[in-house]
Amino acid sequence: MIDFRSDTVTRPTPAMRRAMAEAEVGDDFFGEDPTMNKLQERCAELTGHEAALFMPTGSMGNEVAINIHTMPGNEVIMEEDSHPNNYELSGMATFSGVLARAIPSEHGWITAEQIQSSMRPKAYYLPRPTLVVLENTHNMKGGTIYPQPEAERIIHWARSEKIPVHLDGARIFNAAVALDKPVKELTRNFDSVMFTFSKGLGAPVGSMLAGKSEFIEKARIARKRLGGGMRQTGILAAACLYALDHHVERLAEDHANAKKLASALANLDGVRVTPPETNIIIFELTQMPAPEFIKRLKEENILAVIISQSKARMVTHLDVSVRDVEYSIKAIQKIFQ
Repeated sequence: MIDFRSDTVTRPTPAMRRAMAEAEVGDDFFGEDPTMNKLQERCAELTGHEAALFMPTGSMGNEVAINIHTMPGNEVIMEEDSHPNNYELSGMATFSGVLARAIPSEHGWITAEQIQSSMRPKAYYLPRPTLVVLENTHNMKGGTIYPQPEAERIIHWARSEKIPVHLDGARIFNAAVALDKPVKELTRNFDSVMFTFSKGLGAPVGSMLAGKSEFIEKARIARKRLGGGMRQTGILAAACLYALDHHVERLAEDHANAKKLASALANLDGVRVTPPETNIIIFELTQMPAPEFIKRLKEENILAVIISQSKARMVTHLDVSVRDVEYSIKAIQKIFQ
């Protein structure tokens, strides 16, 4: 079965499994796991921040950041289709007592002007926005890359308003590889950054939250409160360290495979697709309901995801080869004959 549902379906390689089995471990609750400490220090340097803290999931990383940056009753400014606004089970309302000020966009990135025009007059009876969240790359807009100049303009404006800016950078390595830039250039000016190891990087578990040392100390408390404190985490950290050493540059292969697949889809009658910037392809089906298309794909031993009755998503990753893409193209062409 060729699985295009998400890059979260990747499995640890044999070499990654060996690294996990041989990891030196300690009790991370007491800060004594040497492998985890090494990973956190490396990720702080990688993102250009003072400190970093391992999170079991990216959702927890986002929710911890939101919790620290806000107070109950505040608003959080974010793009309408962003992950925290749609796919974290209203976590910001549940855990932090805050609401989203969701701003629509075409490509997944909002502008400084949009944010400024959405600001309400300052009045005691109106909720106050105390955080901006940006997503890079943007999942539900097809892996689009946030233009860094626009992100910097938002950060500059937010600082003038004393509003922190958090980056949901679950797939920030995809953006960095596509732009041929160090991750640090895309992350260092944010007040906090979350990125994920268990998507394109191919580790089985884990995300990282980075920021100032004081922020990370607060994050450690919030993580524990949400049930995210763990013990011998070096086994997981070893997989993440292996991914950083061996799985970053190869993301370019996933991007190339996505472009190859999208190009073939674009040549079919009844399919509208935007050329992918990274590894996510979202396309519209004009002559066949998406559930029917997904069903027929499965009959060809291919898995994909329904976005709506007319849209589907396919994601390339570590476990999808060029040969898999070529087979899938032929199978999809057969479906549309």
